[in-house]
Amino acid sequence: MLRSSAKAARRVVAGLASVIALGAATQALADPALWKIQDHDSTIYLFGTVHVLRPETQWRSPKLDAALKSTDELVLEVVGADDMAVMQPLIIKYGIDQATPLSKKLAPADWEKTKTYGQEMGVPAAGLEAFRPWMAAITLAMAPMIKAGFDPKKGVEQVLTAELKAGGKGVASLETAEQQIRFFADLPQADEVALLQATLEEVDEGPAKLDALVKAWADGDVKALEGQFVTEMRTKYKPLYSTLIVARNTAWADELKTKLDGKGVSFVAVGAGHLVGPDSVQTLLAKRGIKVERVQ
Repeated sequence: MLRSSAKAARRVVAGLASVIALGAATQALADPALWKIQDHDSTIYLFGTVHVLRPETQWRSPKLDAALKSTDELVLEVVGADDMAVMQPLIIKYGIDQATPLSKKLAPADWEKTKTYGQEMGVPAAGLEAFRPWMAAITLAMAPMIKAGFDPKKGVEQVLTAELKAGGKGVASLETAEQQIRFFADLPQADEVALLQATLEEVDEGPAKLDALVKAWADGDVKALEGQFVTEMRTKYKPLYSTLIVARNTAWADELKTKLDGKGVSFVAVGAGHLVGPDSVQTLLAKRGIKVERVQ
């Protein structure tokens, strides 16, 4: 069982950070939103990202490229999310439960749906049984994205990391890989199950829904993004919203305030859902007395 569980775990490692990802769409002229904060000797750009994209998606713009050219470092949510050596031990530690089968944690109808979707995506019931609910949710959410043509290797973070490293720029992170996994692994079991139930409700419409979300992202339509992503999460899944959005945004705002006290130019790229809504990073920075300017 452990071997099959580890094998299944490896399938979702590359897409782990994409649970609050915002899909993909092809845009002829993309104009995703870009913000900056600055003082006399520091500039920090804030850019919302999409963790998986179709290979043909266009999202670059002259202002974005200029900001990237001027930066000294790229700052991501986490570094190493696509590194098997980093992620596999964490997945096995925090995503596998050999003691209690997944079927015992779910209502019978939810387990039947989980098995059905898992089989369609090539994950056998025996492998799913060892998954914790949060890991099953991520597996079932990401698999149809990849099947529909979305590619984690074409996500914004991967592209920017390769580009800036090639240009000799540094790459830093706001969280560690273990911290990011534990945002899910430390959820109360009821919230883990709620995350899986939400995934089961939406897995069929996943690619189309994410295409619509990314159209809003690529157009720079932050109100549409808020309505389609944040509003739903705030109203339907309050504990998850508090843990995955508010708590992390609060910590990031504090980190960015500290970074602004230093010197140089940083380009901060985090999931677009963190930069919209009433608890966005920008709103929390403003509450700390830091002016945020939208530049695109």
